[in-house]
Amino acid sequence: MTDPVITAVPPADATPETGGRRWLWFALATVVLWGIWGAFAGISAQRGFPETLTYCVWAVTMIVPAVIVMQRERWKLDIKPKAIAYGLAIGLLGAGGQMVLFYAVSTGPAYLIFPVISLSPLITIIMSFLILRERTNWLGALGVVLALFALPMFDYDPGGTAVVHGAGWFVLALIVMLCWGVQAYFMKSANNVMSAESIFFYMMVSGLMLIPAALMMTDFSHPVNWGWDGPWLAAAIQMLNAIGALLLVYAFRYGKAIVVAPLSNAGGPLITAILSLLLEGVVPGALKTVGLVLALLASIFLALAP
Repeated sequence: MTDPVITAVPPADATPETGGRRWLWFALATVVLWGIWGAFAGISAQRGFPETLTYCVWAVTMIVPAVIVMQRERWKLDIKPKAIAYGLAIGLLGAGGQMVLFYAVSTGPAYLIFPVISLSPLITIIMSFLILRERTNWLGALGVVLALFALPMFDYDPGGTAVVHGAGWFVLALIVMLCWGVQAYFMKSANNVMSAESIFFYMMVSGLMLIPAALMMTDFSHPVNWGWDGPWLAAAIQMLNAIGALLLVYAFRYGKAIVVAPLSNAGGPLITAILSLLLEGVVPGALKTVGLVLALLASIFLALAP
């Protein structure tokens, strides 16, 4: 006898599609794109193009997939107040969390900040469990637990050094974790009241709205690489991120947040590590190796869970 599966009951105005295992293909596509993006994401900063300007480029690249999917839907944008509120909340939580992260890494140790942030799926899982009443079987639950153990191991570096001024960085890391965890929950919840295409459109708008903040945070007193390997290379890399974000919206539409969130967050670093090993011969340390093994097992369990 299989374990019972309890799913959220959508409101009366919802028209969600039943996608079977479609959520898995969208989630895996997101994992691949984000994994490739992660392997090359650091190149822009290494070549003199600041991360804050990379954010601006990413926000602009969101326009391309947003226009494509809206064109396919003949620009049927959901403009109900609830839909607009959901869409802007999702976009601002994601982009706002990134703004806070820029400041956090300037005041605290990145090797401790990122492991805290990586636990954002825990927020999503708790909210989806309590509010949406989502459940999975023992195989999915095991995958969720393994993913939560694996995520902090990807970024934790016991040998890292940083000048730390107080504990403000920890509060900022918690804020980012909360923003991204709640964003994923809203992404699932919003699919019950609006189309996935509209969700992504509002995410794009929100990202563009925060470009002035990113520009103000940019230190233009230092030289900026405006060549082809500056903004143009960043655009090519960030396009992978933008398309992955679109596919993640579809994954949340067809799948459960308690499964999609840990799978997408654990699978991406796994692909990144494999690519780094193949392209640069970078061998992960013992802790990261354990994290990769746990992430692999978690991804398999989550993919097999009904």
